[in-house]
Amino acid sequence: MKVLRIGELSKRTGLGIETIRFYEREGLLEEPARLPSGQRQYPLDAIRHLRFVRRAKKLGFTLREIRELLSFKVVEGDVCADVKSRATVKIKDIEDRIEALEEMKAALVELTTACAGKGSAKQCLILGALDREDEDEKQGE
Repeated sequence: MKVLRIGELSKRTGLGIETIRFYEREGLLEEPARLPSGQRQYPLDAIRHLRFVRRAKKLGFTLREIRELLSFKVVEGDVCADVKSRATVKIKDIEDRIEALEEMKAALVELTTACAGKGSAKQCLILGALDREDEDEKQGE
């Protein structure tokens, strides 16, 4: 059986060595066999496994969520509905984050449009807006 050292696994997956070790510690990758010297020996299927993790991260899944998705791969029976449900929840989460980012962008565009870009710190509209007290914050005191 062909095995890979961590450097080769890193090259073939595009993940850093420390990332691979981190995924091991987090339970996203099974701890590999080791030589007496302590050197890790990964099976070839670790490539596919890590690519799955990398793709799931790119889609916005957290490590906990990826762990759950990985657990579905070994369950017998009908799990597709559960996976779809988690993906649907992730879509809603992404939409909420996009909305929040759009609101941040709009606020920054408004501030930068109003800012002349000249003058002292006291004259800077952006710094002034960041420094002002909000009504919500006053009520919390």
